[in-house]
Amino acid sequence: MLEAQTSGGAAAAGELGRSLDSRSGKALDRRARLSFYNRTFRIVCVSSAVFVCLILFSILFFMGRTGLLTFNEVSLSEFFLSTEWVPENDQYGALVFIFGTFVLTALKMLISVPISVLIAVFLAEMTPSWLKTMLRPVLDLLVGIPSVVYGFLGMTILIPLLRDITGTSMGDGLLAAAIVLTIMVLPTISRISDDAITAVPKKYRDASYALGASRFQTIVKVVLPAARSGILYAGILGMARAIGETMAVVMVIGNTPQLADELFKPTAVLTSNIVMQIANVPFDSTWNYALYMMGFLLLVISLLMIVLIRILQRKGAAS
Repeated sequence: MLEAQTSGGAAAAGELGRSLDSRSGKALDRRARLSFYNRTFRIVCVSSAVFVCLILFSILFFMGRTGLLTFNEVSLSEFFLSTEWVPENDQYGALVFIFGTFVLTALKMLISVPISVLIAVFLAEMTPSWLKTMLRPVLDLLVGIPSVVYGFLGMTILIPLLRDITGTSMGDGLLAAAIVLTIMVLPTISRISDDAITAVPKKYRDASYALGASRFQTIVKVVLPAARSGILYAGILGMARAIGETMAVVMVIGNTPQLADELFKPTAVLTSNIVMQIANVPFDSTWNYALYMMGFLLLVISLLMIVLIRILQRKGAAS
């Protein structure tokens, strides 16, 4: 009987050892699988980041290399300082389009930023909760409207309205394009500014009220300065979207290569000139190279704005 008990104990011990070995093996297998999945996921993420960077630098290289071929036939001073854009006569002065791009962007910012900040202040500081829940989704929906819709409405409604108000025969030009772009970027700037103002800690407002400041003084001297980096970020993001806008601008600006010394004078910008002429230009021609150089300038401007946005984000996070 003792032998039977001894053999039974040995068998139980053997079963326990095999069970422990099995569990240990399963744990090791699970660790190996997790390690494999983690390494694979890391490789996929790094490869995706490298692929995106490769695409970006490839675009920059191709646009820059092709655009720089312009200066085999055209001097730098002629391209950047001349206003004569007559490709049929080998005249490739891009100053008209560069000037129009920056003036249009500045005019759009001059109109859109103050209005957007006022909308953001109204949403964040003055509206009740039930109204916020209605207005904020509406602004989010406006961001998703295609630009061609804005351009079509500007061409069919805004331009005739400007003609009636001003009595001019031509309603298209810088002002019409600036108004259309302002309507396009208002939701973007307003929503980001709204988030920046809402993120200002409540204790700042309470401290201002405790010192006897009015609501207006609190908003102007406490809330807006505290949200300054977020508002600047919103403005630059809106500017980055507007500076590369094409269809809406093409439909209302007039697309005429001349310097706009009046708000109602038809002109052209870099994007509108590229889209209006690129389809009928031979690839191996100075004309095409000049258009590529314009696209390269737009790309560089957009990248600089993105870098500026990142800097503002870091400053906002640090503060």
